[in-house]
Amino acid sequence: MTHACDIAIIGAGAAGIGAARRLAGRGLSIVVLEALPRLGGRAWTATTRGLSLDLGCGWLHSADRNPWARIAETAGFRLDRRRSAWDQQFGDLGAAPADWEAAGAAFDTWSRSLVDEPPASDRAIDAVERGERWLAYLQALSGYISGDELERISTADYVAYDSASTYLNWRLPAGYGTLITSRFPADVALHLATPVQRLDINGPAVELVTHRGTLRCRAAIITVSTHVLAGEAISWPSALAPWREAAARLPLGWNEKLFLEIVGASPFEAETHVHGDLHDPASGTYYIRPFDQAVIECFLGGAGARRVLTEGTDAAFAHATDQLVGLFGGDVRRALRPALASAWGATPAIGGGYSHALPGHRTARDQIARPFEERLFFAGEATHSTDFSTAHGALLSGIRAADEAAGALSGKRQ
Repeated sequence: MTHACDIAIIGAGAAGIGAARRLAGRGLSIVVLEALPRLGGRAWTATTRGLSLDLGCGWLHSADRNPWARIAETAGFRLDRRRSAWDQQFGDLGAAPADWEAAGAAFDTWSRSLVDEPPASDRAIDAVERGERWLAYLQALSGYISGDELERISTADYVAYDSASTYLNWRLPAGYGTLITSRFPADVALHLATPVQRLDINGPAVELVTHRGTLRCRAAIITVSTHVLAGEAISWPSALAPWREAAARLPLGWNEKLFLEIVGASPFEAETHVHGDLHDPASGTYYIRPFDQAVIECFLGGAGARRVLTEGTDAAFAHATDQLVGLFGGDVRRALRPALASAWGATPAIGGGYSHALPGHRTARDQIARPFEERLFFAGEATHSTDFSTAHGALLSGIRAADEAAGALSGKRQ
């Protein structure tokens, strides 16, 4: 491994790739260190049985202003601009139409109250009406959206994202992860399976200690998840305590995906969606035959995703199959076969889905994005004030951190 460089980037997810792209060609020596044996971080398109499946980010949110959409078009990737079916219940299965309408209305009422009458506690649960009939449904949606229950979600943080989103969502048939990983610049040094073990700032250089040696750099861009920044996997200098405290207030939510392959004849129609159970806060929600592939994507959040970690993927696949059988009938059981499952919460180099601010701690996003001594710079989805939890928020944060680092080094030359 090269033992000296101008700027080191810790992490090769969307933020790290964004930073590397921004710095490439500037005459600076850049090295990227990635703990995983692959690029992409939480952007991962896996291929199995001829299926291309996004185990992490899958939708280009706010697509009309999402820079990944422009990058995709420039690179010749095909974008699918069809409307998502996530907000529709195919055939009103599982409940009466009036119940689906009432549950949706309860979510709309809750969402409006966050803006019109935000609770003084900043706890999203305190905007739910007492005795709310559809609380389980609201908790399930909170799990999908934020990765945690309403009791642990900052109202102000939720509203910041919601207000900035255009709610125009596109997809990539080749996979979002495929796009992101394919855009890593060829002229930037990359070391996979090279986790940073310790970061030192005792002398004029930043030192990154790995099992492959020590890398000394003039500046470093840190794009690790909040789980890693707040945790002990890397030995951090005590001076970064405020950044680590901010990261702890922006925990990663619990979000996992399961993919069930469809085998043979079935009633599953392409580009449709069903929610498993209106009255189960741990329910899966299912996108059926995306791009007409013979697969069902089960998305789990909050309690449902935590259950995958505690009970295992076999139990999770069995539970998802049971929910689909309950909606479509017993005959579909023979048409469903486990294909692939994520394990974000069990991946030490990541540690969960995406960040959410705890009640009262929305400002932690600004705190965690501050540079340290003009030589440590922070990026990642959690550092974006409005587009957190997205691949484009991560990209934009990487670009920002790259500009900060390059500007600081330029100033030191003068």
